[in-house]
Amino acid sequence: MDIDSNNVAVWVDESRCKACNICINYCPSGTLAMRYEPSNIQGMMIEILDPNTCIGCRDCETHCPDFAIFVADKGFKFAKLTSEAKQRAKEIVENNFMFIKEVK
Repeated sequence: MDIDSNNVAVWVDESRCKACNICINYCPSGTLAMRYEPSNIQGMMIEILDPNTCIGCRDCETHCPDFAIFVADKGFKFAKLTSEAKQRAKEIVENNFMFIKEVK
């Protein structure tokens, strides 16, 4: 995987991801969600909604059973966890880990 971790907060190796949604469940900032992906066996795939909302907690990376998600090094300038981000994360989990188009 050829990703410059100096420019991206979080990324996924889709060839390793089995769309188990564990990372989404642990993401406190609502940075991750599932998307429909008909070509995948599960019919789903992880999606980085906005890498600029990643707070760098590494919970997604440390809980991924397939080593498919990666977070930039500690020197990266990550976002702060906001109440809006917490609400977005809660709504994504409540929506079966699928992306919510509009957070109320």
